[in-house]
Amino acid sequence: MDLSSLSNLHLDAGSVFLLAITICAFLIPVVVILPPVGLQKGDALLQTHTKAGVEGARSHLKDQFSAEAHAPADGKPPKVQSLVVYPVKSCRGVELARSRVLPSGLQFDRLFMFAQLKSPFPVAVDSTDEEKSKHRWEFVTQRQFSRLANVAVDLWLPDEMKLRKQSMKSDEAFLILRFPWKEDGWRGLFATVAAKLARGRAAEPEIEILLPVDFPSAAEIKERGYTFEDVKIWKETINALNMERELPEELRRYLGISNKLALFRVDPDQLREVYRCAPSEEEAGYQPVTGFQDAYPLHLMNLSSVHEFSSEVPKDDDLKELDVLRFRPNIILSGAPAYDEETWKQIRLKPGSSSLYNDASFHVSCRTVRCKMPNVDQENGLRHPREPDKSLRAKRAVDKGAPLMGCLGMQLTPLFDPSLGEDRAAWIAVGMTVEVEERGNHVYVKQ
Repeated sequence: MDLSSLSNLHLDAGSVFLLAITICAFLIPVVVILPPVGLQKGDALLQTHTKAGVEGARSHLKDQFSAEAHAPADGKPPKVQSLVVYPVKSCRGVELARSRVLPSGLQFDRLFMFAQLKSPFPVAVDSTDEEKSKHRWEFVTQRQFSRLANVAVDLWLPDEMKLRKQSMKSDEAFLILRFPWKEDGWRGLFATVAAKLARGRAAEPEIEILLPVDFPSAAEIKERGYTFEDVKIWKETINALNMERELPEELRRYLGISNKLALFRVDPDQLREVYRCAPSEEEAGYQPVTGFQDAYPLHLMNLSSVHEFSSEVPKDDDLKELDVLRFRPNIILSGAPAYDEETWKQIRLKPGSSSLYNDASFHVSCRTVRCKMPNVDQENGLRHPREPDKSLRAKRAVDKGAPLMGCLGMQLTPLFDPSLGEDRAAWIAVGMTVEVEERGNHVYVKQ
């Protein structure tokens, strides 16, 4: 039907309005049920995988700000309140109900890390041209780029029941990284509408990055163009797998990084050996190691200590509560006296109300010396100009080995039954209770 045919219909304004209303009434339900948006990467994984973690109302941290709920109780030992892993260093964590413990820490923790390519400037006047032109990769965290807190990480694990229905077999896990991104103009408007139609009114457009969790084979490394390169993390330089080809340019721009950005995967055959306050190889029965963690395999926080410290931190509109996740813990405890963990030297987690039957032992290696990273709000990536760093230095400079530095939390090294041999692993879960096997003093040893 052409325009001349439409003009012969002699539709008045009321008829045109009625026709428009009829079309909208037909299209709106169709758009709501089948929104015209592309599939997300998670939609495809739903067929064979299940998203790991506890979120929202299921979170074991939903009442974390209640000092009364997590205070010590007569006759009751402290317990594990929550477990968190951070598959990508300095990005959002994944809260779990249970986790496997490996020599390097919790499974899936700090497997990946972002790094920027930095020049050697400033350099000495007498430096050679080669020294002046040499660049190196250095890790980046929320300390420099607070928007990393807005990079969400979803962990997808293979689901045996789903795979069976698809007549498939797989043990491959995946990560999906998501960060906010909106183009200018009509593209940004369309992306915003599509996001809200797909995920609800509060949703914003995002870019997703799909990553395999398993370390790739030599053939996959060659096929995908990955390279092994040196990267600096604190004062250490290690060799790791550069997977920068997986990163969209928009991520570098979103984070505000002017240098070249890369994503590194820790090589399980080149883990960092841990010394300083960790048990020796003779004491632990193996050489303690870690991946892309700052210094030690695991980090423990006591909610009572957070509440006690928080009561001394000045609050304002930008800091109304002190979220324990600002401190990036792996194991979060409830029911222990404030700062009691600073006297622990070795602990054993026992089954308690969890569904596990095994124990898990840990060497409590040292206090956690804090930097300014807890100033970053993990909900929005905004950095507070002063707190809690100022209060940490003023109130929590309690370790002779780290004068003028604030301390909160404890670093752990896992211990394993010698009968396990080289197959060192254990399980821990929410609800396990804490038995303190040894107490003593701690003095931090700097790197």
